[in-house]
Amino acid sequence: MQNNKFSKEFLWGGAAAAHQLEGGWNLGDKGVSVADLMTAGDVHTSRRITPGVLDNEYYPNHEAVDFYHHYKEDIELFAEMGFKCFRTSISWSRIFPNGDDEEPNEEGLKFYDNIFDQLLKYGIEPIITLSHFEMPYNLAHKYGGFRNKKLINYFTRFAEVVFERYKDKVKYWMTFNEINNQMNTSDNFDSFTNSGILYKSGENKTEAMYQASLNELIASAKAVILGHKINSNYKIGCMMSFIPIYPVTCKPEDVFLSLQKMHNRYFYSDIHVRGEIPVYVLKEWERERYHIDYTPEDLEILRAGTVDFIGMSYYKSKTISSTSIDKSYNSGEFEHEVKNPYLKASDWGWQIDPIGLRYALNLLNERYGKPIFIVENGLGAYDKKNADNEINDDYRIEYLRSHIIEMKKAIALDGVNVIGYTPWSAIDLVSSGTGEFEKRYGFIYVDKNNEGKGTLKRYRKKSFYWYKNVIESNGKNLYSY
Repeated sequence: MQNNKFSKEFLWGGAAAAHQLEGGWNLGDKGVSVADLMTAGDVHTSRRITPGVLDNEYYPNHEAVDFYHHYKEDIELFAEMGFKCFRTSISWSRIFPNGDDEEPNEEGLKFYDNIFDQLLKYGIEPIITLSHFEMPYNLAHKYGGFRNKKLINYFTRFAEVVFERYKDKVKYWMTFNEINNQMNTSDNFDSFTNSGILYKSGENKTEAMYQASLNELIASAKAVILGHKINSNYKIGCMMSFIPIYPVTCKPEDVFLSLQKMHNRYFYSDIHVRGEIPVYVLKEWERERYHIDYTPEDLEILRAGTVDFIGMSYYKSKTISSTSIDKSYNSGEFEHEVKNPYLKASDWGWQIDPIGLRYALNLLNERYGKPIFIVENGLGAYDKKNADNEINDDYRIEYLRSHIIEMKKAIALDGVNVIGYTPWSAIDLVSSGTGEFEKRYGFIYVDKNNEGKGTLKRYRKKSFYWYKNVIESNGKNLYSY
């Protein structure tokens, strides 16, 4: 394990998302997105979704960290770190401001031309997500989001435009970011950011979630088919939030419950990769008498539009008990979640489990046998800048180092085909879940606080220099700063 086990083509880099990074929410003829309606929250307070943009509300995504005006400076810093790739997304509402526009917005297309040209200038491969917790608000408000099958064609038209426009600049694509998060129907956040859905009073949330999810999966498959026709060299993947769920004991009921809950992860990737609706879901729909609308043609599209690789985020694992309910610990995703007594946690209560990454990689590899791209992995923390403008984030270095070691074991010892690693995040940005700036993930510190105040000046953290050495040594040097 002391020897370098990463290929020369391994894609080291960093990750971000348009709505958390760019700002410029109403510039360049951009339309309002669902992310533009999310207020700020914190570790104890949920973000709210407002009915349109209101004058008396603060929306942290509106300015974010102003990558819109700072992208040249920021990409120069990425190049200084030695990035081989940079994972970000295209704001759908920059290209089609209302989603159902007849023509795309040329100013938005030109903005991403500039971004990709700047990345390629430094030899940095763009890794692009089409929809990362963001879609035109008009599609949510007018059509009810992805519960409406009309959105399949609106999404594929968006995909076709950008696939064609950037066919000589972008090779790696992903369709929907963490599409499986919306399996959590306890509130509107995941459904709204994933699918543009606000659940209606009296509506069966699970049935609506499945319909929207299947429509998105059909849209994804159609996009894959289109993309491969436009450029046969395209590598188009899915993107899953992969949080393995452990049984709290070896009690058979605990073990079987963890298996059942893992279906919440696998439903989406099973369709993305295998091209078929899994039997365990068909049985659930039958048992619960859900009416999910799809046609034989839709099933053919799913079969024809399978992905080339699996993109995944990994931050933590979860543990479940068939009997205990710790309401103080429950994340809302499912009942019976309990604290794992063997793991430490971040300031936001996310349990830190490096071995869980190796475990997750093995689960996906054995189930699908597809290349895997770790496109998110990181630690949100309270970073402090000292009098000398230094940010000594040793805790982040330790987190990333321990996960890279387990990734290396998965490659070298288990034979998992991992093609790249882009920690979240390349630079500080708005936290999607809480809307905070002070929940920092980046290698680059941005001077901005939770109230939206600050100079936006960029500072290199200690982890910046550490990660530069990691990339320069192709993963061999994990201890120098």
